[in-house]
Amino acid sequence: MTVRAGDRRGALLPALGQALDAGGIARGVPELMADTGLAHDHVRLGGTGRIARLPKQSQMQLAPAENLAYQAACFERASASGHAPRLHAVLPPSETLPRGGLIVDEIEGRPARLPEDLPAIMDALAAIHALPVPEARAPLLDPADPLADLLAEIEGQAQHLHAAHPATQAMLETHITALRDQAGNALRPPKRLISFDAHPGNFIVTPEGRAVLVDLEKARYSAPPLDLAHATLYTSTTWDVASHAVLSPEEVAGACRHWLSRLPKAERAALAPWILPMRRAMWLWSMTWCAKWRVLSGAEAKATQDGEDWAAAKSEAALIAHVRGRVDHYLDPETAERLDSEFGLLADTL
Repeated sequence: MTVRAGDRRGALLPALGQALDAGGIARGVPELMADTGLAHDHVRLGGTGRIARLPKQSQMQLAPAENLAYQAACFERASASGHAPRLHAVLPPSETLPRGGLIVDEIEGRPARLPEDLPAIMDALAAIHALPVPEARAPLLDPADPLADLLAEIEGQAQHLHAAHPATQAMLETHITALRDQAGNALRPPKRLISFDAHPGNFIVTPEGRAVLVDLEKARYSAPPLDLAHATLYTSTTWDVASHAVLSPEEVAGACRHWLSRLPKAERAALAPWILPMRRAMWLWSMTWCAKWRVLSGAEAKATQDGEDWAAAKSEAALIAHVRGRVDHYLDPETAERLDSEFGLLADTL
């Protein structure tokens, strides 16, 4: 039986109330927030300064308890930078709240505005990337070879490229081949804590002008320029309605230089050569994800609570229509060709 998004969301408040009471956590005045993301519902706990993040799925392909542990580690580690919400509690999976949830700080502020907030976003990312890398990194992903690991993820998503226009498919496959060649080279970028989901729509800018990354679920130890790319690629800056903007190559280059200037001196020389290669890799990840979503969003919602579930029925119709429109636009051959040409323009500008 298909469960409609409205029915599912309507049941969240009483289920959350039970979970908060069981954990002795102040519930305040619960308010279901707008459905703006494919991976979580959010409930404001009015009067407490906190929100509940309630997973719809695990983009990391994890079971509910493991997914919560992973996300908890993301918030605990990234918040040490001063640019991510603090974690306050973990709500374990239960019969009424089968994927559990997290209680984190609510960040007061506004959506990011581009290009004016690019320096603040770059400051936030640089602060996260400058965090010491601990010896014990589990449960976060910590691939021995981040480039090979990313290539494998892209290749997995590329199995769905048959859903894209043949011209777009051919272009992306050419770039994937080039990435394979690069992965055969022994050189690798330094590994640091990264968000891997740093698109501008995931930032809130406080009244003081500090950018805070509020959506953390896919953090890992990998190449920092991937975050820089995700924050400035066209497929990221035009994804969210509230932060929608088209950046010029000069604006992107300025953001890159600002990010580099905020890193420790020893890091700059090691990371600068990877800005363009990782930008292409992040674009490939984003484009192959679009093809994957186009295929998997048409499936029935899973009966189980583990792993990914991109079924359109898990989100409200307006959100799905927005995502479908973005996916169609990015996979269009004309758009893909224009984005491909921008890499050369940026290379000339940096």
